[in-house]
Amino acid sequence: MALLKRLFYEEDGQSMVEYGLIIALVAVVVIVALTTMGGRLSALFGKVNAELPEE
Repeated sequence: MALLKRLFYEEDGQSMVEYGLIIALVAVVVIVALTTMGGRLSALFGKVNAELPEE
């Protein structure tokens, strides 16, 4: 029981959870941005690939 109380009141674990939530939020934003721009990026890379000389 004392271990649970100590874990509840320690601030180190709370800051790690906050960092984890921030990283998760950034990951969601990146995934949404790439999904939204996916078609345009694919077209752009296809155009660049078509312009490159073949060896």
